[in-house]
Amino acid sequence: MPRPPFLLLPPSEAKAAGGRWAARPDSFAEELAAPRAAVLAELGRVVRHGDVRTRMAVLGVRGELLDRALAATAALVAGTAPVLPAWRRYSGVVWAGLDPATLNPADRRRIIVPSALYGMTTAVDPVADYRLKLLVALGGLGRLSTFWRSSLTSTLAERARGRVVVDLLPSEHAHALDLEGLAGSVRVVRVRFVSADGQRAVGHDAKSTKGRLARALLDDGLDAADAFSHGGWRARRDGDQVTVTAPTG
Repeated sequence: MPRPPFLLLPPSEAKAAGGRWAARPDSFAEELAAPRAAVLAELGRVVRHGDVRTRMAVLGVRGELLDRALAATAALVAGTAPVLPAWRRYSGVVWAGLDPATLNPADRRRIIVPSALYGMTTAVDPVADYRLKLLVALGGLGRLSTFWRSSLTSTLAERARGRVVVDLLPSEHAHALDLEGLAGSVRVVRVRFVSADGQRAVGHDAKSTKGRLARALLDDGLDAADAFSHGGWRARRDGDQVTVTAPTG
């Protein structure tokens, strides 16, 4: 019987507040310790020395959201940030469609989340409140998707060796991994969401459907893509490519 697939899912900009002190390191703490420390050091410089414009550009928010992001970043830099499991921290549309609270812990561990701050975690790993995108150029590190690419590719290749990895990432997060470079150690199945005319589909409905498809894949394996439908969206699998098409009209 084939081993169940790993799923690559994006984090969400929407995040639940609160948490508690981390009682344990996360799944990739050892492999990604050095690049994480570099990102945190650059964030610290932004908080301490950056002007308001620089802070807004790096954290991607303004007003009250900037105040929350600065407080959260200061706690990260100080090592006092409270954490929640990623499946509880991320509260956006994709994660709502996934309904992770009703997954068992083993299935949550098969969800791998690339992020600008951590590089990579699973859905069970502790995550702080943060604001940082992979498209951001951060000080001497440059664009974070490029900065993380080598570390994340090698880490995923080792973790998922001999397994199937289903790519449900938007382009921002996919650029942080060399998925072609995984060939030979990992089988990658790519998922595209398209409108009825074949153009890339974005927006609330596409994100919600992505969460529902992710749940089906976790529950029933890769074959779930052959019969998946939700709200008029339908999936079609052709080898290692899954296309999910929006309803017409």
